[in-house]
Amino acid sequence: MTTMTEASVREFKMPDVGEGLTEAEILKWYVQPGDQVTDGQVVCEVETAKAAVELPIPYDGVVRDLHFPEGSTVDVGTPIIAVDVSGGAAAPAPAQAAAPAAPVEEKKPEGSGRQPVLVGYGVAASSTKRRPRKGPEVVLPEASTAVQKELNGHGPVTAAAPAGAAEKPRPLAKPPVRKLAKDLGVDLATVVPSGPDGIITREDVHAAVAPPAAEPVTAPAVSAPPAPVPAYDTARETRVPVKGVRKATAAAMVGSAFTAPHVTEFVTIDVTRTMKLVEELKQDKELQGLRVSPLLLIAKALLVAIKRNPGINASWDEANQEIVLKHYVNLGIAAATPRGLIVPNIKDAHDKTLPQLAEALGELVSTAREGKTSPAAMQGGTVTITNVGVFGVDTGTPILNPGESAILAVGAIKLQPWVHKGKVKPRQVTTLALSFDHRLVDGELGSKVLADVAAILEQPKRLITWA
Repeated sequence: MTTMTEASVREFKMPDVGEGLTEAEILKWYVQPGDQVTDGQVVCEVETAKAAVELPIPYDGVVRDLHFPEGSTVDVGTPIIAVDVSGGAAAPAPAQAAAPAAPVEEKKPEGSGRQPVLVGYGVAASSTKRRPRKGPEVVLPEASTAVQKELNGHGPVTAAAPAGAAEKPRPLAKPPVRKLAKDLGVDLATVVPSGPDGIITREDVHAAVAPPAAEPVTAPAVSAPPAPVPAYDTARETRVPVKGVRKATAAAMVGSAFTAPHVTEFVTIDVTRTMKLVEELKQDKELQGLRVSPLLLIAKALLVAIKRNPGINASWDEANQEIVLKHYVNLGIAAATPRGLIVPNIKDAHDKTLPQLAEALGELVSTAREGKTSPAAMQGGTVTITNVGVFGVDTGTPILNPGESAILAVGAIKLQPWVHKGKVKPRQVTTLALSFDHRLVDGELGSKVLADVAAILEQPKRLITWA
């Protein structure tokens, strides 16, 4: 028998993994209670308003408790996992409600075997040890850690409930089904399972919110009142909670659209020579194995235009009533990912050679596709490119990334009839659109930047003479 003290249990809090973030959603736990962890080991993956991030634990020990299930949104600074750093191996049994805040004695669970307790979550040390259910947190300053865990991890409790009362088994369901139930406002305790071994399926959850049949099945009694049934037809509509990247993007776009007075200018150009140069560069030995595309030359053309017109690379400081001129370019590239639109940027892009820019673009795109873009990679951008042409769109009126003064939209490159050297010929043509903040960028400056980018892409040899 080993005696554990509360001082030996360390609480790891949700960190601010990005600048100024206030919350994050727990996507996946990589450990379970009873697992041994070491300093630097990744214990979970969380999604912030900017990126999916893996969190390492900062000390050695044994996992005592996971305070929140997967899918929970947790405020920064809130403890999410408890780790015993004393060297113990097994999780202690929950303390009684009347126990004082004294050292808790660890008890070894009966039986040597480990039994599965929740589909998709592995096993626990005993049949009574369950993963915490998300519910209203109860704060009892004078209660022991174990009592707090019992109250906050197992849903609503009644003060008058007998200390030894048997707990109702938690419904069996896989994590995606639990998330669906949460989104639809369905209490899984009220759902009749149809899967093997009493597992609740997606169909069972949908059936729980469908119109009742002629002879409805009576749901088992629960301690908490049934969850409200959504007031919409789930067969015809799906409601998706606004959170994570989508929530941050919406707030940023509304803030930008109604703060910075946008002006958008357009130009349609012949990029046949640029497309030929792209094919030539793909054969260049210095660029072998790197990502060579029209976007590479468009990015380089924009960097050259910024060098010739540095006033476009600035931001508006409302608090200090100042225009902040940037002497560096962190070039943002808008990327559509399964998690939503993100805008990572290439740091100090103005200092990079063409091969270095190609390498940075390749890393940025592959990282975004894998969903591994870090919050740091999306901070500090100065000017952005959005390539709507990949979707077959001719152009658009892009909204500024907050804190930036310009964004360039690139349309689809198509073979079109074009007057070339006095004759109508098929040429590769595209349309560029430049949006800028009219508080600090006048029409003359914005026009010069767009015209410079267009001139370079029509005659890409200017990349050499103007660089």
